[in-house]
Amino acid sequence: MVKPIDPASAETAAKPRLRDAFAYRDYRVLWAVLVSVALVSWMRILATAQWLFDETGSAALVGVIGAVQLVVQVPALLWGGVLADRIDRKRLMVIANVLTTVTLLGLGALDALEVLTPFVVYVGIAITASAQMVASPARSALVPIVMPQRLLLLAASTDTASQNAAAIVGPLLFAVIAVHAGLTEVFLIAGLVSLVSSLLPWLVHAPGVAEGQDDGPRTSMVAQTKAGFRFVARHPILPGLFLLDIGITSASFYREILPVLALGLFAGGASATGMLGAANSMGAVLGAFIALLFVQYRAKGMLVLYASFAYGVVLFGFGTASSLWVGMLMIACLGIADAVTVAVRQTTVMLTTPDHMRGRAFALMILAAQAANNIGTIWVGAWAGVIGASNTMILAGVISITATFAIWRIWRPIREFRS
Repeated sequence: MVKPIDPASAETAAKPRLRDAFAYRDYRVLWAVLVSVALVSWMRILATAQWLFDETGSAALVGVIGAVQLVVQVPALLWGGVLADRIDRKRLMVIANVLTTVTLLGLGALDALEVLTPFVVYVGIAITASAQMVASPARSALVPIVMPQRLLLLAASTDTASQNAAAIVGPLLFAVIAVHAGLTEVFLIAGLVSLVSSLLPWLVHAPGVAEGQDDGPRTSMVAQTKAGFRFVARHPILPGLFLLDIGITSASFYREILPVLALGLFAGGASATGMLGAANSMGAVLGAFIALLFVQYRAKGMLVLYASFAYGVVLFGFGTASSLWVGMLMIACLGIADAVTVAVRQTTVMLTTPDHMRGRAFALMILAAQAANNIGTIWVGAWAGVIGASNTMILAGVISITATFAIWRIWRPIREFRS
């Protein structure tokens, strides 16, 4: 049985409250970094997509954004994980966010001068997407340093809720600025918000350098990357959790394919897509707070399995929904179940990974999730065209429940994990 790396706190008996996470100054700073980066990311995604479509009129060229991001994000994420365990994590976040700031302000300036080109936009997408991936493991690895062990699930749940709230606020902020000012202003304002996120890490008092590095800063980047893979592969819990996420998400990822599902399930257009997306995000926010109810529930591994099983059952409900309103309820429940698994999975990485490996462990967790998202988009889109959207979601439910049962049966350490 895997146990947390720190002894249980005497405070464990006290039930954490929602505001307890914000009682810690360093966490408040890291939370502000998370929110500002998420808002910038959504503004950048939508602004570059809208600019490319307005300029070229080609949906295919807009779709190239996904290919650009896929090419740069995987190596950037692996590199970022190693760097987070190798150098000062605060400095790493500053450098990555400064790079994003300069890029967005540059795109805004070029657009104002009317000399911005699609090629430059793609370069800007590559730089900002890779910078975000480099910074993400560093920020995640700092959370267990600034928060007591008993509040790590609270911190993970707050992070999850905040990211999903940013997925609602970010597009709204983009729409308001784009309609009342223009895309140039979207780039510039996003750059200024990114400037704030560039300065915030310096306000963290906790040390940014990982403790207990066993492979040393002199070891090559490649060797440290391999050490990260070996650590996760030999970990009794993490491979099972990552495989469970990959198995379920690869069969059911719906967010990028919502227009297809809205049409196939409810004969709806853009408005139905927007309503489903909003319902899912609101459910995810709610799910992150529901996870807080289980802060004192010790069988965290079983909690992931319960939520994954519920996710599979709800997929049946979504696939057989008779109306858009029922579909919105079902997709909100999917968001709830998904948020619970994300929060507990992040907490498990924090609790069972030594500080000098956390950057790489988080990088591999994010990599597994992103790979599953991309595979899931292809899978759901392809099967929806062959057997229909309804049958595709029902099939996803079968696969999700089967994958959950298989992990429950095979991965005994997950069943036995207590924190």
